Amino acid sequence: MSATLTAAPPVRYPPGDLAIWIFILAELAVFAIFFASYAFARMGDVAMFNEYQATLDKGAALINTLALITSSYFVVRALAAIREDQRKTSVRWLLAALAMGALFLVVKSAEYVHHFGEGVRLSSNTFYMFYLSLTFFHFLHVVLGMVILAAVALKTHQGAYSASEHTGMETGGVYWHMVDLVWLILFPLVYVMR
Repeated sequence: MSATLTAAPPVRYPPGDLAIWIFILAELAVFAIFFASYAFARMGDVAMFNEYQATLDKGAALINTLALITSSYFVVRALAAIREDQRKTSVRWLLAALAMGALFLVVKSAEYVHHFGEGVRLSSNTFYMFYLSLTFFHFLHVVLGMVILAAVALKTHQGAYSASEHTGMETGGVYWHMVDLVWLILFPLVYVMR
């Protein structure tokens, strides 16, 4: 009695479309310049940076960190589900990832409302200029990542992805993981390091 084995589609490295990797490298270069500029400015006035860093809500930032890490896990689960041709399960994981992204936006928006209510502006001081610029630039990336994940979820629901073809989902997932990675650098740099 012979068993028929079906070969799994080959795993591509790097996953996703090559164009997204070029885009991600460009984005990471911009963030790296931002982070280096922040570190350089901080060295010039550590006391001032520490003073105003203490006004930030580390609890909210921790919630946002956990939300993004969880959302990245959900994206991984969505990809694992589509590789098993479990389309509905994949869509549910993507929707859960979007919910975590939405939580991030709500918590971050509440932080902004609080700071703006306290009179904080880009012109307040060098720390707040970097804080607002860095976090809002990242905030916009979260929004873009959510638009991409929503499009991937819709296409998955419509049957565009399967175990044999899911490059688009990988591409969206890779971008979302980049957004998560940037926050994992931004969080300790801006909120924690003293």
